[in-house]
Amino acid sequence: MKKKQIRVIIADDHVMVRSGLRLFLLAFEDLKMIGEAANGDEAIRLCNREKPDIVLMDMVMPVVDGIQATGEIRSHFPHTQVIGLTTFYEPEMIQRMMDAGAISFLLKSVSAAELAGAIRDANEGKSTISPEIQDILRGRRSSPARLSKYSLSTREREVLACIMSGMTNAEMARELVISLSTAKFHVSSILTKLNVSNRAEAVSLALQEKLVAMPVRPKKN
Repeated sequence: MKKKQIRVIIADDHVMVRSGLRLFLLAFEDLKMIGEAANGDEAIRLCNREKPDIVLMDMVMPVVDGIQATGEIRSHFPHTQVIGLTTFYEPEMIQRMMDAGAISFLLKSVSAAELAGAIRDANEGKSTISPEIQDILRGRRSSPARLSKYSLSTREREVLACIMSGMTNAEMARELVISLSTAKFHVSSILTKLNVSNRAEAVSLALQEKLVAMPVRPKKN
């Protein structure tokens, strides 16, 4: 008798990420992708229509972000489990995603086998947290005193994490769903607040002062 398939929805505003995750799922007979969403609102509507077992949810998306969407889905569709996905670490956002009801949290650089295992575990009510994210949730976070010293806003810390991952202004604009001019403004503001003259100095100071956790970018083929 064929084992019942686990029905999965992918929610991410990047087409390439959705395509990569879709290919991952195709490698496993017990996993079935039943829909894709480009934002949190689409994910909520898909859950209402398809009643999936699992949602692979990006945190930062337009219209409705992954955090709000996770809360809505867990509230209205308790059978559906949400696995959070991210490309870089932002402690506050990760914690909010977990508080919203995400059962697991993985880096987007996760292997196909690791992702499949996390989906199966989530379907059985078991949590899977990437080791790097476990470190953050255990308390390896930015020092409040240091953050206060430099007066970085939450958005500026997100941009700083993007800078630390080597993103260009255009890449961070897409990642954070902001305009290119806004990304440039935040970069300039960060350099001013940190009293540094370039990105390399900003990264060096951020690492020294532990202003944000070191991000990890997805692996390129």
